[in-house]
Amino acid sequence: MKKICVFCGSSSGNNSLYSEYAKKLGELLVQYSIDLVYGGGDIGLMGILSRTVLENGGHVTGIIPRLLHEKVPHTKLSELFIVENMHERKALMYNLSDGFICLPGGIGSLEEMFEAFTWLQLGYHNKPVSLININGYYNHLIKQLEMMVNEGFMKKGHFNSLIIKDDFNGIIEDMKSLPVKTEDKWS
Repeated sequence: MKKICVFCGSSSGNNSLYSEYAKKLGELLVQYSIDLVYGGGDIGLMGILSRTVLENGGHVTGIIPRLLHEKVPHTKLSELFIVENMHERKALMYNLSDGFICLPGGIGSLEEMFEAFTWLQLGYHNKPVSLININGYYNHLIKQLEMMVNEGFMKKGHFNSLIIKDDFNGIIEDMKSLPVKTEDKWS
């Protein structure tokens, strides 16, 4: 586990707890000598996370589409890739990373996390995908995923492959050591 891609808000949210957790994750990544891969902006939780990693001597790779690069502030990162569109951004994020963590965020964060989770379900990768449910932020989403299982639209093994935590306690260890296995989607 050398590089973790983090999906999180380009806003900070209305609860300062989200910003505190973004900072904690940045410190945790540096503590474990894990590089950050993220969306490249210096705004919201993304900015807090990337600045924390940099300020603590860590390595940050930002990947941002040209259109967003022209619109949002960004800081000097260890590496910055400017790509043409969101598809290129996500493909590069997924290729460079050994695992994925989703903090609170909006539809962009969810879309990126769900694509990584879908690719895991389909067998395009076997990298850990984690959802951090800070302050119950994802409670309703977790209930929806459970409904998908109960109604036969998702296999229980696929749901169980998503690492869901309320905080960072043991997250790096789990991502490094838990075997990533799911049921075959097609059987």
